Amino acid sequence: MEPTERPPPVPGSLSIVVPLCNEAESLAPLLGEILESFGKLPEWKLQLIFVDDGSTDDSWSKIREFAVGDPRIHGIRFRRNFGKAAALEAGFRAATGEVVVTMDGDLQDDPNEIPKFLGAIEAGKDLVSGYKQKRHDPWHKVYPSRLFNGVVSFVTGVKLHDHNCGFKAYRAGVVRDLRLYGELHRFVPVLAAAKGYAVGEIVVKHRARKYGKSKFGVRRFVKGFLDLLQVQFVTVFGYRPMHFFGTAALLAWLAAAGIAAAFCFSMILYWFNVMGDLYPLLLLAGTLAAMLFGSQSLLAGYLAELVTNQRRDDPFAIAERTDAG
Repeated sequence: MEPTERPPPVPGSLSIVVPLCNEAESLAPLLGEILESFGKLPEWKLQLIFVDDGSTDDSWSKIREFAVGDPRIHGIRFRRNFGKAAALEAGFRAATGEVVVTMDGDLQDDPNEIPKFLGAIEAGKDLVSGYKQKRHDPWHKVYPSRLFNGVVSFVTGVKLHDHNCGFKAYRAGVVRDLRLYGELHRFVPVLAAAKGYAVGEIVVKHRARKYGKSKFGVRRFVKGFLDLLQVQFVTVFGYRPMHFFGTAALLAWLAAAGIAAAFCFSMILYWFNVMGDLYPLLLLAGTLAAMLFGSQSLLAGYLAELVTNQRRDDPFAIAERTDAG
């Protein structure tokens, strides 16, 4: 199957995609809650997809047991940990629902909120993101997250309280148009809005973690800000990169011309005092060289991102499925 190919959506069906890694203790309670919640939606057909992102515990064996007992349940297991974006991408490709809901496998998302998402979709939104207004997380996770979300909203213009909330609902057309890799799962609303989809959010209940441990780490915020630059570049200049690179080149040439003119003017008026002028000239040369190296590295990264964005190969490798799909 080509990476951009998706199965046609089935009218009246709901796909729930659960990316997970080492959540064996949470899976049985989560499944029970999902099925109980789905019982309140008799007009919908269910497809439940668990994507095991390289777990080293018993998560996959439990998923296989679930799938044997219920044909609505499907499992995908990666050969190693590829990250949440890749897990969501694999789940999106397998999803056949007219509406796709994503939620984490750690029991912090409440499946009883799913009807609220469906209501927002039926009201006209294409993508609905959850907003954990009252979070049950440690402060060192909450406050950096708020800062990050504020910066993302300011830079991209997509005003959400929690861009990275894993609890979301999508129309099938949205997941068919998205391609996730790297750490792009944090910016799904931005990517969807850039394609013209209507994005909204609803307040959802957030629960404290009962089992396992958080995948949170400080490094994700450093990566997150670099990814923000990447996403902003791809969404704004992805189809007109010369506007970015050409503007940068013109500004650099103007700066170089200004510096050269200033030195020529200085030489004409004051000539050179070799001992007095050598040090600042060397300092300026070193500064310009460092700036040039940094600019070239950034531009090379943007070019690589454009190439990566057009690649057709999978950002993951599947080891096993619970079905032949």
